[in-house]
Amino acid sequence: MEEVCRPRSIERSKSSCEMSSDFWKLLFDISEALVTEELAALKFLSLEHVPVRKQEDTKEPKAFFEVLKEKGMIEVGDLFFLKELLYRINRMDLLASHLGSSREEMERELQVPGMAKVSAYRQLLYGIAENLTAEDVKSVKFLLQEKLPKNKLRDNVSMLKVLVEMERNGIIKEDDLTMLKSILKAFRPDLKNKIDNYEEKTKEALKRVFKWLQFDTVEYMDLEANQIFAKIKEYSKKDHSNMDCFVCFILSHGEKNKIKGVDNELVNIKDLLSCFSGSNCPSLAGKPKLFFIQACQGYVGHPAVAVKEDCSGHLETDAIPLLSIPDQADVLVGMATVEDFECYRCIETGSVYIQCLCDKMELLCPLRKDLITILTEVNKEVGRLILNGWKQMPKITSTLRKQFIFQIPQCQSIEKQEN
Repeated sequence: MEEVCRPRSIERSKSSCEMSSDFWKLLFDISEALVTEELAALKFLSLEHVPVRKQEDTKEPKAFFEVLKEKGMIEVGDLFFLKELLYRINRMDLLASHLGSSREEMERELQVPGMAKVSAYRQLLYGIAENLTAEDVKSVKFLLQEKLPKNKLRDNVSMLKVLVEMERNGIIKEDDLTMLKSILKAFRPDLKNKIDNYEEKTKEALKRVFKWLQFDTVEYMDLEANQIFAKIKEYSKKDHSNMDCFVCFILSHGEKNKIKGVDNELVNIKDLLSCFSGSNCPSLAGKPKLFFIQACQGYVGHPAVAVKEDCSGHLETDAIPLLSIPDQADVLVGMATVEDFECYRCIETGSVYIQCLCDKMELLCPLRKDLITILTEVNKEVGRLILNGWKQMPKITSTLRKQFIFQIPQCQSIEKQEN
């Protein structure tokens, strides 16, 4: 028996070695076909997974691939991240000849939620850098003279390196591209508009859904912190006697329990909500006040944790008639993320949370599902995704005393606007 087993064991080991050898030969061949500028692009697109300090010693593609292997981003039998990187830098020849894929195949696969490992934010910045001319880059450097050290703005410094330095110095970040927009507005308004589109994709879906639900909608853009508070207070003072409810969406940047205005000043979420207490807004007392807030609540990604399947029962509580209601009753707040963590956008559709909310409302409102049920489905869907290598966990806070079910018009379909 030993003589029979031994050759089979050796054969398996040899097969494993051959696979490993083929893997490194493949990486070697691809690395030989890449030029210096392309390596810089690959490193920039990988920054969420390989930090700058780890990249500094990688002067050639082979060393960079070794780092990707060390970080678990590429492995024998799993080269999807490398495929994505080559797709992002438009090396379709290498994608086809070495990895057996194509532009069309990658476009299909990257549409699957959670498949893309290069963040929408990183794609946006890379696209901007690629579209800037040499004169444009000089203009950017000129306008950054008071923000970055001179040695970081030398003529031989690429735009990608400038963007990295802007991130390092807190001038730009995923939830705040105000400075970059201000710079580009002066000489490349088309690229400034590209950032606007990245930030505002969600508004289109919101308008469509709430128009369908027959809400009167009003939009305010680019408000400073004190203007946000003033506008919320203004609406709390209106007479809502003829209205069934009040819905407010705030799409901005933020910190823990705070919303940021375009002036980078902060306003407390608690102060905004207090404007709509029963005593401060009597015409909405006893009526639902719904607030949905798309804003980061911290600066770190939300980690994932493995869980076992759980079967839970349903708890029921008898309703008790009340002669009066609490001052803070009938308020619901839907947050894109729990405290301390970031939230994410998709470059094609905007905020992951808001887009998912709109999708679920379109699907479940015609089935007369209540709002808490819809938001729980949103939590489930968003929580399932891997976003920039992290998780996102929306949060529901509610003092609603009854189920809230949106009344839909007789025609239950929505004509979706084409992008």
